[in-house]
Amino acid sequence: MGGLNLPVTNPIIKPPLGANNVYVAAVPLRAASGPPQLVMSAAYSLYLSWDLQHFMVLTTPSAKLPSQVSVFDFQPQDPESISAALAAVSGRKIPGVVQTRKMKKLPKTRCWMVGSCNLDVADTIHKFNSNWDTDLIVGQHDCRHYTNGLVECLTGEKYVLDRLKISQNSIS
Repeated sequence: MGGLNLPVTNPIIKPPLGANNVYVAAVPLRAASGPPQLVMSAAYSLYLSWDLQHFMVLTTPSAKLPSQVSVFDFQPQDPESISAALAAVSGRKIPGVVQTRKMKKLPKTRCWMVGSCNLDVADTIHKFNSNWDTDLIVGQHDCRHYTNGLVECLTGEKYVLDRLKISQNSIS
């Protein structure tokens, strides 16, 4: 299987001056330590499945100051618990949490620039997160739906993960 290792910046998208850049990044799903975590890490490393990744939205000011990467995501309150894994597999609701944090720099792999935003990013994301239902249901209301919704709210682009998945499949 060929891997996708797209650069962080996309030369087609040129953000307007003063805009915030919007990115989507993928990381391995978290699981209970031991064999479950090894399986998730291996699946991620080997590009075995698009669905075995955790997606999140990142924003930076267009000036790209390295200390100003903001990360927004949605995940189970306790992603490493066995009960969360069992609920996820059975399609039951899991208590979820919307997270906001900072990173020092953008990831070097599996991070794609998807657009720019001229809105007040903090206010827009606060409003979006305030209305987000935190009952997580894998495959129906999870990090993929959160990422698609937040990117659409910030950039106007719908179903960004579908576009990225197609581009990954065409490169593999």
